[in-house]
Amino acid sequence: CCDSSSVNIIVWLTCKSLAPGALERIGDTIADRLRVPWFSGAVKINVSLVPPLVLLPVCLHVAALHFLLGLIILTSLPVVVLWYYYLTHRRKERTLFFLSLGLFSLGYMYYVFLREVVPRGHVEHSQVVTLTCGLILMLAALSRAKKDPGYLPILAGNERPSLQGLHNKSVRESSSGLHGISGAASSRAVNGEAKGYCRMSAGQPAGVKKDWCTKCQLLRPARAGHCRLCGRCVRRLDHHCVWINSCVGEQNHQAFILALSFFMLTSVYGIILTLHTICRGRSLFVALFYCPGAYSDYSSALSFTCVWYCAIVTASMGYILLIQLLNISYNVTEREARLALRDNTGRRLLGGLVIDTGQYNRGLLCNWGHFLSLGSSPPQRSAEDIV
Repeated sequence: CCDSSSVNIIVWLTCKSLAPGALERIGDTIADRLRVPWFSGAVKINVSLVPPLVLLPVCLHVAALHFLLGLIILTSLPVVVLWYYYLTHRRKERTLFFLSLGLFSLGYMYYVFLREVVPRGHVEHSQVVTLTCGLILMLAALSRAKKDPGYLPILAGNERPSLQGLHNKSVRESSSGLHGISGAASSRAVNGEAKGYCRMSAGQPAGVKKDWCTKCQLLRPARAGHCRLCGRCVRRLDHHCVWINSCVGEQNHQAFILALSFFMLTSVYGIILTLHTICRGRSLFVALFYCPGAYSDYSSALSFTCVWYCAIVTASMGYILLIQLLNISYNVTEREARLALRDNTGRRLLGGLVIDTGQYNRGLLCNWGHFLSLGSSPPQRSAEDIV
């Protein structure tokens, strides 16, 4: 006999009305049954990995057929990506679509460069080696950025102190003069940041409640935040990046900036090499907007289309990198900037590109020195754990 999901699919194919939520169950069933054979058994494929692998080559090859097709497709692609981003953001879902799109774009652009641009003979071997090294360094930094962003450990259920016990302990500390070092202030501060963490009941004063995480049941140290997509609290949480499918926090923020920087340098260098090959005798900026021989043959048209695709992606990543560098210069995270705008406690600078909360800003050099020292020392235990 058939299960309920199979019945829903049959009803859908016969054009009959579907019950509420049936389409979601159909999608889940298809995603669960989509597997490929492997030595150790069938391996389940994440559906979000498939669209970039299929749509990107098809769209770029179609866009290379004519200038107008290229204009339409290259304009539509960012709109579709943004629409899917807001869709997953609203549903609070994690997806591998953006990571798959980014990695496959890198691989496919590199493939087109080796197959269509290098054989023309205008690119030297040293330039190919330089581009390859930049790609490898970027992937290495991306791999590091994918690791632990600085998750706060979650104690087992039997290790969690009771609310009444914490309240009694807080009373005892207050009577013995230790209240000043309990809670969030108990952890040692480094440039205004508390590095430790501790547990506290939700019944504490209002000034402390703002750091209590009801999901993880712990008291967050200064600048830590809870990611609703990862379901964990992260030290010095900056934001959840869909392009790495992970949070950016204290432990991987440096690697994230390094990956963005290597990507920008490698991408711009590849664009320059390609334009100098297919649009010879023209400056970089002119060749990007006016290259008469770009559509004279399909190879040149495909290379020129990939250049424009790279230019769009590079401009987007360049904006992200600019915002990140400005935030580091003012020692503010994206999460803190959003909270400051919500609470009207920050001031917009540089035309609104950065929100200065003034809470952790210690000057340009000190701010960058603090950023470069992130993750250099292990988190310390709080005074509450010691007492």
